[in-house]
Amino acid sequence: MISSISLVVFHLLAAYSTVNPCLCSSLSPAGPVVNCSSLNLMEVPHLPSETTELYLQNNRLTSLSPGLFDRFTGLKRISLSENPFHCDCQIQYLRNWLLKNRAIVLKEPTCSSPSSVAQKAITELSDDYFSFCTVAKCTHGMYNTIIGVMLFGLIVLLLWSLKIARKSTFTLDIDERHSGFEADSLRSLKPKHRRRLHTGLSEVSVDSESLADKEDLDRPLLNMELLPQVLDVLHKKHNIKIKAT
Repeated sequence: MISSISLVVFHLLAAYSTVNPCLCSSLSPAGPVVNCSSLNLMEVPHLPSETTELYLQNNRLTSLSPGLFDRFTGLKRISLSENPFHCDCQIQYLRNWLLKNRAIVLKEPTCSSPSSVAQKAITELSDDYFSFCTVAKCTHGMYNTIIGVMLFGLIVLLLWSLKIARKSTFTLDIDERHSGFEADSLRSLKPKHRRRLHTGLSEVSVDSESLADKEDLDRPLLNMELLPQVLDVLHKKHNIKIKAT
């Protein structure tokens, strides 16, 4: 039984060490001491909220999430030096937190970039340095608002156009004198008689197919007995009205 419990504890410790590479020691009577130094960390792993000492020096931290240290209410000592912090708007939380907790900071962390503030202590960044962050947030918010209004207007316009299109009625006027579709008026729509030109001859022979074309022109192209049915279908299914004049 004891061996089984020991095996379970061993696996739990192995899993924790795989997920969290930091060394956690509970020897201190004040609380856990967590050592995460020199691990090439790019972000702070999840740590016990009751941590009293936290060592994060000599890593690859460029920024910290806002509110990261707020849950460490019992923190007595912290080290953040030798990290390549990028001092833009994202570093403002760390700067404000360091100003409130200077007593527990072992060594002041400095900015690595941009070049205008390189090697400058984060706590030395003034409020004016972060003034552009508020303007950037307002501009970004205004841009999103304008885009949202434009998209909403476009959707409303499309819906309105669709509604108008559904209610629209198309009326076609057909003159009765064209109801017969005289063959003579449609000659221009038929292919011209094909003629073969013979080199050196002035005579032109007419293709035999021209006779068949002439017969087709003499036939009515529209059966007037079916016209009322066609008009009724167009009106009921497609909302198209055709009026004979």
